[in-house]
Amino acid sequence: MKPIAITIGCPSGIGPEVALAAVAADSSGVVLVGDVATLFARAVLVGVAKDRLRAIDCMRDMRKLPSDAIAVVQASAVLAARDRQPGKPTKATGVAQLEFIDRALSLVTEGEASAIVTGPVNKEVIVKSGLLRARRFRGHTEYLEERTGAPPVTMAFWSEKLTTSLVTTHLPISKVARAITVEGVRRATVHVTELMLRLGIAAPRIVVSGLNPHAGEGGLLGKEESRVIAPAIALARAHFKRNRGVSISGPVPAESAFRLAVSGAFDAVVAMYHDQATIPMKLVGFGDAVNVTLGLPIVRTSVDHGTGYDRAGKGTADAAGMRAAVELARRLRTS
Repeated sequence: MKPIAITIGCPSGIGPEVALAAVAADSSGVVLVGDVATLFARAVLVGVAKDRLRAIDCMRDMRKLPSDAIAVVQASAVLAARDRQPGKPTKATGVAQLEFIDRALSLVTEGEASAIVTGPVNKEVIVKSGLLRARRFRGHTEYLEERTGAPPVTMAFWSEKLTTSLVTTHLPISKVARAITVEGVRRATVHVTELMLRLGIAAPRIVVSGLNPHAGEGGLLGKEESRVIAPAIALARAHFKRNRGVSISGPVPAESAFRLAVSGAFDAVVAMYHDQATIPMKLVGFGDAVNVTLGLPIVRTSVDHGTGYDRAGKGTADAAGMRAAVELARRLRTS
């Protein structure tokens, strides 16, 4: 099996540390994509011997490495010490973050790697880096959709306790209602159902949340549920009509949908907007949850946390999320 490419995220954040810690026990079948000097500097913090880090020029070089070696691809210009200081991102780190993503994507699309696992990035630093292609960067999800030429994709979060997909992603809350369409709800519902099937749930139970309080209260508190969400649910059900094991319910008030899912009544929740999904996700699965992009022609998973500048360089960041992201990528690339 071809290796999984793991980007280290912002060199000034905790990404390099959690990436190293996640692969320290088993570095087989993975390659870190980032800045070698940054990884050397952080290795000691997480108890990884520097001589285990081996820079490679191509994937074929991995065959020549010792079994405990950690392969690293230098994916940007070598960063100066000032540009990899913990907690102090610079313009150069913004450039590097995007170049790490681009190189990992190239490894997969060129058939040298089997999946991408992404470390946490700083969107603002990337946008202000000066790169033309960075100006519209709003996150990995949107960027990878554009770069791969994929049809509209779905942001989702998975954990053993809870799985949720999002109809809209990184939007100001004032624009959310207008952005919720029948096709968007249908797509997020179909994508998360397919994820459950890929993960071995033969009869997935999906619940679609409402947008408004109490799912609109019969139209008193909003009509998106009847005008948009309910028709989309009907289309999603029709999509799986040959799979009688699939169950799609809703629209259900979001507070009830997530409570019922966590209690085991449903396998996944379709949320209408970002914080509707991420607040419950981080309450019940913080540290273990995995961000996964559904609908891409490649497998992409990610940690569900930020750059952690306040903890960077201390060696105390928890690598559980990165380990979970790598494990989910392994499962999805063979499903």
